[in-house]
Amino acid sequence: MTSEYVIKAKPQTLDDASAEARPLLEQAKANLGFVPAMYERMAIAPGVLDTYLHGYALFREKSGFTPAEQEVVFLVISRENACSYCMSAHGMLADKVSEVPADVQQALRGDQAIPDQKLAALADFTRVMFRKRGVPETTDVEAFLAAGYQERHILEIILALAVKTLSNYSNHVTHPELDEVFKDYAWNR
Repeated sequence: MTSEYVIKAKPQTLDDASAEARPLLEQAKANLGFVPAMYERMAIAPGVLDTYLHGYALFREKSGFTPAEQEVVFLVISRENACSYCMSAHGMLADKVSEVPADVQQALRGDQAIPDQKLAALADFTRVMFRKRGVPETTDVEAFLAAGYQERHILEIILALAVKTLSNYSNHVTHPELDEVFKDYAWNR
C-alpha cells in the first residue's frame, strides 16, 4: 500500500545529505554495505531515520527474541501495514540472515497458518497488539505466555510496532523503489 500523495522532497543521499542526515546514512552504509532507498527517504526528516535506526538496533540486540522470531514480528507488522518494501526487505532477511524456515516464511507472506506452534503464537499475539492498538485481552496474553514467552516480550513487541510504524508509514508517503538486494523477495498484497 502506498499513499496517493508522494512526498516531493528530494531523498538524502551520501552525496548531498544534510549535516544532520549524513552520519546516519554513513552508519547505514558501514553496517549494511549500501544505503537502502528507504533510509534515503526517511533522512528527509533526520529525526525519523535516527529514531528508526536506534529503535531497530535495540530490538535486534536486546529484545530477547531469536533472529527468526524478530523477523516473524517484523513481517507480521509490515503485512498488517501493507508495506511492500518492508515485506520484501524482511523476506530477504528471513531467508538469508535470520534462518526462518521456508514454510513459515511462505505462511507469513501469504497470511496463512504458521506450521510452527511457538512462532504461530508470536505472530498471533503481534497481530493482536497491532489490531487492538496495544490493548490485548487477558486470554491473548495468557496464550502468548503459555507458548513460552515472557511479559517483557509484550513490551518488546511494542518497540517493534513503533519501529515498523515509522518505516511502513514513511514508505507509504515516500514510495521508495525496491533495492536490488530485495528484488527476489518482492511482495505485493
